[in-house]
Amino acid sequence: MVSLASLCQKLGMASGIGSFAIFLHAADNITVTIKPGSSVPQLKYCKICTRKICKSELRITAGVKEDFTFQCTTPEKYLVMEIQKNIDCMSGPCPFGDVHLQPSALPRLNRTYIWDVKANKKVGLELKFSTPWLRQIGPTDTCPDLITYSISSCIDTTRVSIGTFCRNGSVSRVKVQGGVVMALQLPWNSDLTTSGFNIANRSSIKRLCIIESTFKGETSATLMSANYPLGFPEDELMTWQFVVPSNLRSSVIFRNYSLSNCERKEERVEYYLPALYSSPEVLKLSDKQPANIPGNFNLSLQGCDHDDQNPGILSLLFQIVVQHPQNEENVTYLIDLRRERDISITIQPKSPHSGHPLPFEPECLICKDPRTCERNVTLTSGTMYGIFFLCYDLEHLSITAEKTIACWDLRYCQKKIYDLTVPRAISQLPVRLDKFTWKLLAPEEINVEIISPSLKLQQHIQEQRCNKSYSYSIVSTAKGKELNLGIFCPGGSIEKIQMRDNITISLKTFGRGFLNDSLNQDLKMSFVPFIKEECIFTVTPDPKAQVYLQTPNWFEGLPPYVSVSWNITVPSKQVARLAFLKERMDITCETGRAYVNIKEQKPKAEETVRREDELLPEPLHMYHHFWVNISNCNPVNKKQLSLQFWVTFVSQKTDLSVIIAVVVGVAGALSIIGIIICCTRKKKKESQNPGVGTYNANINTHMPGRQGLFKKRRQDNDSHVYAVIDDAMVYGDLLKESNGSVNPEVDVYRPFDGPVGDTPPTPPPISFKRTTKISNSEELPFCPERDSEPYTFAHHKPEETRSNGDTSVNSTGDVGMSLLESKEQEGLVEEFMPKE
Repeated sequence: MVSLASLCQKLGMASGIGSFAIFLHAADNITVTIKPGSSVPQLKYCKICTRKICKSELRITAGVKEDFTFQCTTPEKYLVMEIQKNIDCMSGPCPFGDVHLQPSALPRLNRTYIWDVKANKKVGLELKFSTPWLRQIGPTDTCPDLITYSISSCIDTTRVSIGTFCRNGSVSRVKVQGGVVMALQLPWNSDLTTSGFNIANRSSIKRLCIIESTFKGETSATLMSANYPLGFPEDELMTWQFVVPSNLRSSVIFRNYSLSNCERKEERVEYYLPALYSSPEVLKLSDKQPANIPGNFNLSLQGCDHDDQNPGILSLLFQIVVQHPQNEENVTYLIDLRRERDISITIQPKSPHSGHPLPFEPECLICKDPRTCERNVTLTSGTMYGIFFLCYDLEHLSITAEKTIACWDLRYCQKKIYDLTVPRAISQLPVRLDKFTWKLLAPEEINVEIISPSLKLQQHIQEQRCNKSYSYSIVSTAKGKELNLGIFCPGGSIEKIQMRDNITISLKTFGRGFLNDSLNQDLKMSFVPFIKEECIFTVTPDPKAQVYLQTPNWFEGLPPYVSVSWNITVPSKQVARLAFLKERMDITCETGRAYVNIKEQKPKAEETVRREDELLPEPLHMYHHFWVNISNCNPVNKKQLSLQFWVTFVSQKTDLSVIIAVVVGVAGALSIIGIIICCTRKKKKESQNPGVGTYNANINTHMPGRQGLFKKRRQDNDSHVYAVIDDAMVYGDLLKESNGSVNPEVDVYRPFDGPVGDTPPTPPPISFKRTTKISNSEELPFCPERDSEPYTFAHHKPEETRSNGDTSVNSTGDVGMSLLESKEQEGLVEEFMPKE
């Protein structure tokens, strides 16, 4: 007799890995099929050779013995095996009991065992699994060990998937009405020798199926409706039975669901809670589901009659969490939001940490009452809440809150001050506050002013990092564009920030220290009239402080044409040293100019100005409060303007050499004044009848030197002579010839000439022709002496009155007199004349 191996050699075929023989008894009603796997390309296959022929698929039916071999050395890469056993429970008794893996001694291929049990619709079949039971997964998920159980049933001729399962779970039994198809997939290298379940007969269950989950300790399980996610069968009923020890509590959480379009009836879920209620409780899928349930309970899903034109899909994926009672002390926290306005508070689980998930992590639930518990809860203003927590560790929860403050008419909210503090109702909770956001809304003509009068704010930058338990992020939003002012924390030098447009302030906490620090919060805000700058910082530092400041939008840079100012106070008896942390602005302007303006807040203060094409100033010493203004242009490339500067302080020290110089200078000035006075009097005595009179107020026709009838006259007392003559008036013509006729060119800087103090120095508007628009509050150029002191006249003492009535003065007087020829100035003189 010719052997199979010699036959293969004669046919020119490879011997493969050896021969196999499969013999199927007729009574077993088993069919074995070996075929290429679904993922194997058609060009790569492994043929199966029998005595007669080699082919790509081999089918062996009941009562047949077949010898075969593989044409390749690794058939498990290309071939799969299906072993299907048909069990007929309709024409005769069912072979209930343990299910075995038959036949034995099969080739080591990826294989699927299928048990197709056909039974009457009124017969219930039960699949009971041995420990460690089963865990349900999604239809496209895979099991870690690649051993997968699939259970399905038939409704008329339609196959319905009950679910897909892995080993190691809580599903202990599955009960199915009518027939059932059970499939077990094993990888080629699996050594599993038993199926792990048995089949038993049951009475009618009058529903599609019942899935039983048994829990012995704290754990959670994810379960799905039949045919998930393709849609639960029309007008069917499915039940889950939960077996839970009486000392544990269960919570049901719907993770995902969808609803169909019902023509009759209504989709619903029903709970049978024997430890709480004697009758089932009916809920919608959109309702809050029960929590903190003691002991065993049932959950059922009921479908409806679908709309034939638009049936929709009913599906449900939920989680059952079983854990020890977490509220033994029965602690209820009252959150009173009745006096709050436009606030919402959300309590929710923290984002899951990366890494390998734990086998079971207890669920954290927030309950408004013993039955209404959720994974996240939102509380709104106008209501008082009483909540308690079902949570093993409250560190797994966090709080976020948002409050809106709006002003649409400045008349009603200008004088009102709003506290930007976390309400006590939040800070007293055992859950850590993660973020509190204030949204400050107002129209364009209304701006926002933020004040921290006692703690003050510190800007978080690389050289000056915040290390407090909380910080503020401040962002201004205008017309869809954001200006990020930066991160700030308490304990700095910034007392006030004025901003335009809508503002978002977000408080972020770090660690556990915020609970104590929250008691001392002092951040406040108010709505103020329109300001020209996008932002103004008021800085009032401590004498020992080192203040680091930087422009907003630090990483992106200031937007084009944005202007920001700092109003910096110099402490008493201190000198401020201002320095920039780099030499240049590092931008090139396409249109306009970028400027840095620095000016002390004192009369006639010199202004330090730098453009983007110039070096930034060397460190400057400021003896008075001063302004720093930084204004951007439209840069050539995307790189915008970003600058940092810092301010330090030292005590003022009086230098002896300075005192001596001042004394000598004063003495010299007094000497010169004395000499001038003597010369003037001597000249007047020598010249009794000058040829030209300088002033004749009332068209006096008296001859020079002639006494009149009145002994005390205006000509005698020199009250018309100026005591102070402004240099600009004396040398006005010369100044006009040198500078007055020069018109500034395009983008030529014009020094700031507005009032000092409340208004920062700003560069001229960016345009192609320089024009300056003077507001009502700045009608005159900055000249403190002219604004605050009217022109005055000398009033000599009576004993110094000249007896000869001489009206002549020196050349300086000629210049002064020439300015009085207009009627307006003449009226001014008459107003200040002594009354005769």
